[in-house]
Amino acid sequence: MRAGVGALRGLWRLVRGLLHLGHGMLIVALRFERLAPRERAPRVQWWSAKVLRLAGIRLTVHGVPRPGAVLIVANHVSWLDIAVIHAACGHARFVSKADVLRWPVLGWLIRAVGTLFIERERKRDAVRVVHEVAAALQRGETVAVLPEGPTGAGAQGLPMHGNLLQAAIAAEVPVQPVALRYHEPGLRFSTAAPYIGQMTLVASIWRVVTARGLAVDLQFLPPEGSTHADRRALAEHLRQQLQQALDRG
Repeated sequence: MRAGVGALRGLWRLVRGLLHLGHGMLIVALRFERLAPRERAPRVQWWSAKVLRLAGIRLTVHGVPRPGAVLIVANHVSWLDIAVIHAACGHARFVSKADVLRWPVLGWLIRAVGTLFIERERKRDAVRVVHEVAAALQRGETVAVLPEGPTGAGAQGLPMHGNLLQAAIAAEVPVQPVALRYHEPGLRFSTAAPYIGQMTLVASIWRVVTARGLAVDLQFLPPEGSTHADRRALAEHLRQQLQQALDRG
């Protein structure tokens, strides 16, 4: 009986989510090019927050994003992470792995909101992206990265790659760690949200939309200076800050 209720709940959420996805495509196709970045941000934030609501996910935000030029650094748990951060900080530009471009429809939408893409398998591509991120930061933009690379189960952060942090160091702008903790009733760390291992995107989406009481806490931690920092030492310091935030829950 419970499985049947969960499946019906999942189908209802999927239908509403697909309609919202279509709405987002129309906004991007018909209006985005005519909007200034400051006009796009509220729409991105509204659309992302509604994605979470339609998926049955409750978002709680602690703290505030630093305005202006800052590199946001978050732990990586799920394909939902971008929507979660955008729901709290609609003006952030993301750096994402190029594999996302192969996601049906979602890849196109993610590109349309100004995402920068990196081919992790090509070491030279990291240099190109670092220069692009540094240039965006020097223009006063907010850029968000998920430097753990692969997604994790949520409770324990993974080692962070320091390459992209070099952009903040070069631009001499602060870095702001952001801790994401997905949870469910009775579980401090959700088992439905993580997108890990050999799981397909379709299977992960189904786990999310059929979950009951799925929620995510997003915590903006205090910004950290990056001027003259060593990127590896900075990466380890940020990892520790995020882990402490996750442990506190």
